[in-house]
Amino acid sequence: MEEEYESVLLIIRECFVYKIPPRTAARGYRAAEWGDLATSFLWKGRLRVVSKGRRCEIRLEDSSSGELFAMCPYEIHSNSVEAVLDSSRYFVLKIENEGRHAFIGMGFQERSDAFDFNVTLQDFVKAEKEAAERTVDTTPKKDYGLKEGQTINITIGNLGVKRSKPRSATNNNDGIVPLLPPPPS
Repeated sequence: MEEEYESVLLIIRECFVYKIPPRTAARGYRAAEWGDLATSFLWKGRLRVVSKGRRCEIRLEDSSSGELFAMCPYEIHSNSVEAVLDSSRYFVLKIENEGRHAFIGMGFQERSDAFDFNVTLQDFVKAEKEAAERTVDTTPKKDYGLKEGQTINITIGNLGVKRSKPRSATNNNDGIVPLLPPPPS
C-alpha cells in the first residue's frame, strides 16, 4: 500500500475565527452580521492548507504550540468553504469533528492573505481536475503502426497520363528564367 504524504500548500500566520448567526433564507453570509470584527473574534491563530493524496484540509492551529483548534475538510463540490457577500477577507468554513459539523466565520487582517487563500484552493481544484483527466485517459492506445514484414501499396490514379492542355504563350521560353533587374539602392 502506498503511503500518502502531506504537502503544505499555504501557511498564513494570522487568521481570526468568529461565531456566526444561522444563515437566513437562501442568501449568503455577511461578515457585517458577525459583530465588531476587530474585537469580537473567538480565536486567533495560524491557518495551514494541507493536501494529503487527493484530499485537502484547512487547519486552524495555535500560532505558538501548533495545537489543532479546528479542521475543515475541503470538498470541491460542496459548501465547505464559502466567501461572504460583503467582504473579500472573510469566509465561512464547515468544520468537522467526529461526524459532527458546525459553521464558523474565518477572516484575515490583510486582503493579500485572503487572496492567497482563495488562489490556493483554486489551484487545488485545478490540480484535481487535471489528475481526474489523466486517470480517465488510461485506456490502452491502439497501435496503427506496421508490423514487421507488412507493406502498404498505394496506387495513385492518372500518374502516367501527360497533360493534354496546351502551354500558354507567355510560358514558352524553354524553361529559361528571365533576368531580374538589380535591386534599388
